[in-house]
Amino acid sequence: MNKVVYLLCISLLFLNSCKGTKEVATTRIKKLSAEKVIANHYNKSFNFETLNAKIKIKYDDGKKSFGPSATLRMEKDKMIWVSVKMLGITLAKALITPEKVSYYEKIENTYFEGDFKLLSEWLGTELDFEKVQQLLLGQALFNLRDDKYKATVYNQTYQLKPKTELALFERLFLIQPEGFKIAEQQLKQPIENRNLNIIYREYQKVGNQDFPKRIRIDAVQTDSKTTIDLEYREVDYNARVSFPFKIPSGYKEVVIQ
Repeated sequence: MNKVVYLLCISLLFLNSCKGTKEVATTRIKKLSAEKVIANHYNKSFNFETLNAKIKIKYDDGKKSFGPSATLRMEKDKMIWVSVKMLGITLAKALITPEKVSYYEKIENTYFEGDFKLLSEWLGTELDFEKVQQLLLGQALFNLRDDKYKATVYNQTYQLKPKTELALFERLFLIQPEGFKIAEQQLKQPIENRNLNIIYREYQKVGNQDFPKRIRIDAVQTDSKTTIDLEYREVDYNARVSFPFKIPSGYKEVVIQ
């Protein structure tokens, strides 16, 4: 009986060792030109007129952290509306248009109306309406068709680097080979010691299109770091949406110098 047990043990060890020597199959990515990768990226962009989504947010800037839920609504190229809640209570609302950013929050009873400077300060890079919209949709922040890029295969993605870099920015884009959505995009401003890293950890199917599921944003400025995790819980598109927004009376205006 002991010999039988012994032989079984040896057999199991042998089988396990054989399994360990098998190579993990990886899919080879077809080499494509930068122009082809970029064309596919825009051909696969999320096609919609309106959007209505539920989002879970985790925010941490090293001094404070919180995890509210939010409702996000969009009208393509025209409006982005966000309502932030915690325990069912509305804490803040924001309305972003190509012309301005408006928000108010009920904890300190403050509000802001103005350009994108405040939002740019939060994320450490110059933002406008289009960049915010593209960030939320899994698209490149910069228009990739405006410059010449070099494409290489890196870590199972297409890596795009500009052939000629902007004076104030260093840009890097990693694009998925399956749906040609952004896997990661990095923006650096060496002179101002600012880094913005946006990682799209997961995509989901909305209709028959690829849409972000989880996004991580790391914004580093000199000696501070802000991390924002976004998780889309529900996404609906092309339905009728409204954008109710009115700054309450008596709130104190936030002034950006």
